[in-house]
Amino acid sequence: MSGRTYLAGLIGTGIGPSLTPRLHEQEAAAEGIGYVYRTLDLDALGLVPEDVGDLVRYAGLLGFDALNITHPCKQLVLPHLDHLDDVVEQVGATNTVIFRDGKTWACNTDVTGFAEAMRRGLPDASLDLVVQLGAGGAGAAVGHALARSGAQALRIVDPDASRAEALADRLAGQFADVAVTAAAPQDLPRLLGEATGLVHCTPTGMAEHPGAPLDLDLLHPGLWVADIVYRPLLTALVAGARERGCRVLDGGGMALHQAADTYALVTGHEPDRDRMGAHFARLASR
Repeated sequence: MSGRTYLAGLIGTGIGPSLTPRLHEQEAAAEGIGYVYRTLDLDALGLVPEDVGDLVRYAGLLGFDALNITHPCKQLVLPHLDHLDDVVEQVGATNTVIFRDGKTWACNTDVTGFAEAMRRGLPDASLDLVVQLGAGGAGAAVGHALARSGAQALRIVDPDASRAEALADRLAGQFADVAVTAAAPQDLPRLLGEATGLVHCTPTGMAEHPGAPLDLDLLHPGLWVADIVYRPLLTALVAGARERGCRVLDGGGMALHQAADTYALVTGHEPDRDRMGAHFARLASR
């Protein structure tokens, strides 16, 4: 392995509980690679989300190899980057920035991470009609992953109607064979009665944003439920879905596989995903 030390970071708000830094560093240690991962919490730094461009520029000057970008900067950061890969162009959001040859290159491992989590965790889940809660940066990535994975129909629900409509229009324009429409929160009772799956893509359920994103009594055993929140793994949604007999995918799978995909981009080689999964399980249980 290379004798160099990699330097990566995470930009976002409320990211203190993130497992990503330790997940990267422990996998690197197991491989004998020097790897330092630092959190750049906007709240702790006294910055606002609109300062993300300055942070990226300073990180490049300070020798960072990569940055993960999380809520609420996945879309705000795009105008400050030099190159967007095809998936980022389509999704309109990035969660990974690579520094190379003095330039910034945007990727989106949320898309690949969620798709891999679904493939492993709910391998035979019906994608006939999926309701997605949340149309922000993470929601854009998940919606793209669902469409790429064979969803027949998607209903995008967000309290901000314009944001739901914008994501639905974007996906419909990119995936002509997927029936994508926006819907309002008050439509959930009808939608979930018809749906085969539900994916939750908002911060609700995180330690800083406790609670459930919808009336849990709307869930039923014919519905599979996926949550992208992983701190904690047992969110109110995950617990409520299990109690009601739903097949459930917690947020750990997406967190693990997006981290593994980012690690591969930073170091140039594929990590041991089973070992990273064991690292993740130990970290998440603490």
